[in-house]
Amino acid sequence: MERLVFVHGSVVGGRSTWRGQLALGERFELFVVDRPGFPPNPPVDRVDFEADADFVGALLRPGDHVVGHSYGGVISLLACASRPELVRSLTVIEPPATSVAPEDLAVVEFGARGAELYARAQDDDPETFLKKFLEAVGSAFEVPSPLPPELAQGAQALMVERGPWEAEIPLDTLAAAAFPKLVVSGAHHAAFDGICDALVRGLSAERVVLEGHGHSVQRHPRFNDELADFVRRATETSP
Repeated sequence: MERLVFVHGSVVGGRSTWRGQLALGERFELFVVDRPGFPPNPPVDRVDFEADADFVGALLRPGDHVVGHSYGGVISLLACASRPELVRSLTVIEPPATSVAPEDLAVVEFGARGAELYARAQDDDPETFLKKFLEAVGSAFEVPSPLPPELAQGAQALMVERGPWEAEIPLDTLAAAAFPKLVVSGAHHAAFDGICDALVRGLSAERVVLEGHGHSVQRHPRFNDELADFVRRATETSP
């Protein structure tokens, strides 16, 4: 049975991010990562995509299909570039990897606004900062007040997160890797569209656009079928 490794992004952990994908357990082995700093793990003083890429890379087994959402997509790109011999396919959903599109004005502005937001993180309480962040990434999630414990921990992790605009994605290494790549976006945010367009070009990746769910594209009713079809085809063509 093919194994899917799911890597969550910022704010919420694996169980919340990928709850809609649990139905895929009838067809695949599922491994849902909970990154350091996110429940049920204890809080951390710093969240860093490089350290988490090493963390995810150490969890991979030969033939894994890696699926990363948002910040987890950045981590997945880096992890798969470092361990390509273990990867059978890679799917990323709107990773904020702004460095891949340096000539796209919307992407550049998005990275600059993110850097400014993070630089002032300590001026806000976690709830306020979380609301600003969700607005910036195009999320329609309504933040409860007060924050429940797991969401409060996620907001605190967000405030100590290394900005994804600092990530240098090794496009040449990934493009040379034999495994297929899929880029998924939601057609709701010009910067994410620009990043995904650049990844498709740089990686010779497939592209799927699923509208109507903002940044949480994995909640679209067609996402599971699109992912399952991509994994099936990647498995059939794998050496």
